[in-house]
Amino acid sequence: MTAKASIIWTTLLILAGILSLAFLFFTLFPGKVPAVAWQYFTPAEVERARRYQQIMRLVSILSFLAQIAFLVWLVAGTRAASWSEGALRLTGGRYYPALVIYFVLIWLSLKAVGLPFNFYGSFIVQHQWGFSTQSLASWWLDYLKGSVLDLILSGAGVLLLFWATGRWPHTWWAAAGLFLSGWLFVSTFLWPLLIAPLFNRFQPIPEGPVKTMVTQLAGRAGLKVKEVLVMDASRRTTRANAYFTGLGATKRIVLYDTLLAAYPPDEVEAVIAHEMAHWQRGHIVRGLLWGILANFLLLGLLYAVLKLTFTYEIARPGSYPPHLLVAMLLFLQLASFLGQPVQNAISRRYETEADQVALELTGNPGAMIRLQVDLARKNLGDIAPPPYIAWLTSSHPSPLDRIQAAEKWGATR
Repeated sequence: MTAKASIIWTTLLILAGILSLAFLFFTLFPGKVPAVAWQYFTPAEVERARRYQQIMRLVSILSFLAQIAFLVWLVAGTRAASWSEGALRLTGGRYYPALVIYFVLIWLSLKAVGLPFNFYGSFIVQHQWGFSTQSLASWWLDYLKGSVLDLILSGAGVLLLFWATGRWPHTWWAAAGLFLSGWLFVSTFLWPLLIAPLFNRFQPIPEGPVKTMVTQLAGRAGLKVKEVLVMDASRRTTRANAYFTGLGATKRIVLYDTLLAAYPPDEVEAVIAHEMAHWQRGHIVRGLLWGILANFLLLGLLYAVLKLTFTYEIARPGSYPPHLLVAMLLFLQLASFLGQPVQNAISRRYETEADQVALELTGNPGAMIRLQVDLARKNLGDIAPPPYIAWLTSSHPSPLDRIQAAEKWGATR
């Protein structure tokens, strides 16, 4: 490893450590809630939501740190290389079978590290706080289905990536960026058709007031909405939500059945208008384009760092040795964590824009305000997270920010 490489890795780890410590500090000591919040929420509601969010944030950051510590443990010594050599010996020196074995070993290890945090956060905590309606068997079935999909897709990606390092030793990162760009569009198109139905059932909205509302909103938005579906979210959770997904012919708005069951019509209208706004403003396509740019940047930086760190291994002819996979994963995890503020800033901007368009479509700021209050109460959303946590990890504006934005919009009309 060159001196420059040591500086880069040390800087990445220190920055991630500083951001993580600050995240822990503001999670444990979130500070005061703005006085304006008491117009909508009681101290007990705010405190309960903060306790729940505190638990989930601790689970999240500890899971991240545990996986980073494991990868550093592998990279810092000779373990990553020795596991790779063991896989090559096991396969009689055959590269691709050894790469598959090595990938599966690392994948299983990371799964084992993350499983306690995943299980505690998504099953135990959700039951303790009254959100989950899943049985233990159902949770494990979902976990196994998701894991198998992850194993197949990420395994195929690793094989293609390491093949590319041998085929294009100095430009594999650009080839990988092109492949990922295409895959982002294909997967976004196919996800609603192939993946989502593995976990939930989707039914078209029946004839009635909600369907009429959708038709009227679509007319105001200038959209041809072919599919608005209801998802059986109540099989797993008491939470209410909605989302917009797909591309082209697979575009659809999905509403949780819990939303339709527990929220009044004008608040449901505000939700649907918000999702239509994402559609109208092309947020999915714009998000994909940002993702493509980020992938090229990340892969180019990865190549540069690997070239400095593993000069001898990369200079040799042929594909990269399997043990470089661990360094790749470590770099990508660190870089993705450090890049969160940019990604989330873009997401918050899109969400703010969608709220504004939704207000224009419905002309009902009161419903938007009540929606944000009800969602925060029932989903235990953090009313006003510490600014640092919002900057680092929040993909949406806080409930209080969204309420105040709706108030401001209403005051100007």
